[in-house]
Amino acid sequence: MASTNQSPQYQKAESMFLQAKTNEEKAKWLEEMIRECPKHKSSEKMLANLKTRYIKLKEKIEKARKRGKSSAKSGIKKEELQAVIIGFTNAGKSSLLNALTNASPEITPYDFTTKYPLVGITDYLGTKIQIIEVPAFNSEYYDKGLANTADVVLILVTDLSQIRTIESSLERSAGKKIIVFNSFEKSSEEIRKIEATLKSKKYEFIILDVNGDLNNLKEKLFRGFGKIRVFTKEPGKEKSNRPMILEKNSTVKDIAGKILKNLSILKETRIWGPSSKFPGQIVGLSHVLKDMDTIEFKTR
Repeated sequence: MASTNQSPQYQKAESMFLQAKTNEEKAKWLEEMIRECPKHKSSEKMLANLKTRYIKLKEKIEKARKRGKSSAKSGIKKEELQAVIIGFTNAGKSSLLNALTNASPEITPYDFTTKYPLVGITDYLGTKIQIIEVPAFNSEYYDKGLANTADVVLILVTDLSQIRTIESSLERSAGKKIIVFNSFEKSSEEIRKIEATLKSKKYEFIILDVNGDLNNLKEKLFRGFGKIRVFTKEPGKEKSNRPMILEKNSTVKDIAGKILKNLSILKETRIWGPSSKFPGQIVGLSHVLKDMDTIEFKTR
């Protein structure tokens, strides 16, 4: 593509263009080649060719973006507990999704690798949580529709200035917002200052290395849904492996209504866990449940 007497900057851009693996990378280096191409009569034809290629490449990218949005949206079924990860390119979104869930997103050092929403499921103490990685906030593939409907929004950042920019696009989002600051390669002094700033602004936040221990994040994530987990058991048997998910301040009557077709057959209810005064306490229908309770129903 290059002609003779091109600058070192042009030659470097052309080399990077030829090595590029994605259309987005190619477009980036084509822009650089157009900027560095000499602007005199003998190079007019070459410059025109570069601009034509750039226009066609951008059209191809836009078509792929529209196809990606359409297919991704139609394939996502909202689960009972749904969270989305939002952040700028290279913030560590794919690494976080990979560490939290069973998804296997492509992770590269290039910008804008994720071009459509990626879905995974994380398990926290028997509770299944659907987590969706949204394409980079500053990319043409970003779609805030999922952020507006998710129960929890994880705002993943590597710089404090990114928070306000992302927040400004979430006016219509009713979900709980949690700032996740990726501390990868940050010094302890930097982390201390970041934590002080986030506390002063009264953010709900957590600071962590997305490649490290994520148990605290899972706990904070579940708390963000404002739900409680209640295990059920049959008399003489072990409790269920998976809890039922209920609203806070739910009562025995609320969960009994989900399990029993007719409450008149209920003979006795026993409770183990945080809401009980002692293990196996007998309680009535108005008893208010707490997170991680275990409930046993005896019927007539």
